[in-house]
Amino acid sequence: MIDLALLPLYLTAVLALLLIPGPDMLLITSASITYGKRVGVYASLGNATAGLVLTLLAAVGVSSIIAMQPMALELLKLLGGAYLLKMGWDCWRAAPDDATTELSGSQGMAKRLYRRAVFSNLLNPKALMFFVLFLPQFVSMDISASSAQQLLALGLVLNVAGLSFNLLLVALIGDHGQKLLAKPKFRQYQNKAMGLVFIVLALWLLASQIPSA
Repeated sequence: MIDLALLPLYLTAVLALLLIPGPDMLLITSASITYGKRVGVYASLGNATAGLVLTLLAAVGVSSIIAMQPMALELLKLLGGAYLLKMGWDCWRAAPDDATTELSGSQGMAKRLYRRAVFSNLLNPKALMFFVLFLPQFVSMDISASSAQQLLALGLVLNVAGLSFNLLLVALIGDHGQKLLAKPKFRQYQNKAMGLVFIVLALWLLASQIPSA
């Protein structure tokens, strides 16, 4: 239910997303370092749960819009390309200390971190906006699957990849990982590399929307 011609590009975008040191990565990293791997696993599952809910909301909402106005998909793709361009620019310009917030509190437990990961994503309007603008970039009119089916498949791939990455992060986290993430130079280069990836992807996606002469 995913256009195979777009799959390599989509997987590249997903990998870039996973490598950005955002709030979710920091929550899971901090939870694992502070409270242990079990709590890190629960935080990862909470993040994945929220992702699945947001995928369903995006698939239902976007497919309904497209059903009422087919040209809406083209508009969403243009808006999404601009959104990815902004994400790339923000990553490129981000200071190393922009993402250094540590998990606060000393009484955290696995279930508490699970709930925190779920609700922090579900109550963040930017998270739903991201799903609504990001996933439609890879919906194709060249395959038989409906837009809703494609959105669900794309969201599932994103969430499975995200959960796998987070669980791997939890498994590998330790003194070495803590020291690496604490280095401003590492975060700076990581931000710039991911920013460049998103800028290139955004420009490619926006250029693909320009009708050929």
